[in-house]
Amino acid sequence: MQPALLVLAAGMGSRYGSLKQIDGLGPCGETIIDYSIYDAIRAGFGKVVVVIRKSIEKDFQEVFFRKYSGKIDISYVLQEIDFVPQGISYDRERVKPWGTGHAVLMAADAIQEPFAVINGDDFYGQDAFVSMARYLSGIGDKASTEYSMVGYPVANTLSENGSVSRGICQVDSLQHLTDVVERTSIQRLRGSIVYKDEQGKNQPVAEDAVVSMNFWGFTPAFFPQLKALFLQFLLENGHQPKSEFYIPFAANQLIQSGEASFTVLNTHAEWFGVTYKEDRPLVVNKLQSLVDRKHYPSPLF
Repeated sequence: MQPALLVLAAGMGSRYGSLKQIDGLGPCGETIIDYSIYDAIRAGFGKVVVVIRKSIEKDFQEVFFRKYSGKIDISYVLQEIDFVPQGISYDRERVKPWGTGHAVLMAADAIQEPFAVINGDDFYGQDAFVSMARYLSGIGDKASTEYSMVGYPVANTLSENGSVSRGICQVDSLQHLTDVVERTSIQRLRGSIVYKDEQGKNQPVAEDAVVSMNFWGFTPAFFPQLKALFLQFLLENGHQPKSEFYIPFAANQLIQSGEASFTVLNTHAEWFGVTYKEDRPLVVNKLQSLVDRKHYPSPLF
């Protein structure tokens, strides 16, 4: 069975200032999602499910669906703030989505095979998709809880235009993930990489620290595990207007409880993304360079 690709594209783009999911950054107006889907097709993925919001549904349909006709099966699911278990109360003034863990849950009825999860605004590189497809295609049991994650060195994932959030990972000698903690406000200051702790103090991060860029590999067994963790999260944090349920949080909970394991897949692929509007010219130049070096055709489809 070919694996599926789940693309998280329901973010609000508040730091970017517009819908970066549909921003044409390639030489012929391609989006970053276009490059991810192109790489997924080449790597052997069989279908794509995209998580979006109702407010961008029309734009998304116009930008994406016609171009993939006959190339790969593509569908979408919606993520909205009020998509929570019945009977759960939360801060009704909330405007932020519930986060990446909640976004994955939205696809529980759309995916029945091993699947990868990526961000819609991140470029991961062909090698990362090949490594993940190989891992997922080798899973013989859809109930397996032996999951995976593509790991990148943190120094290769920073923005020159502001701080970023990353899941900082601990990896053992067998390439198993032993701990992942979501850190915010990671940036390079005076030549060193730091993050802000809960007291607002800068703490050092090693240049080669492995970080999660939200390129995960799961089986359908992840959905009931994630649902239970999300319910627990809502009961504890549902009334905090800015609390978010991150995939790394769920992964760490499953690792510590012994309910799942994660193999870290190393990649030599180049990662880049658009967090801030100021990142846009750099990404445009990088995509043009990849086309010039014949890594991708132009137009892409």
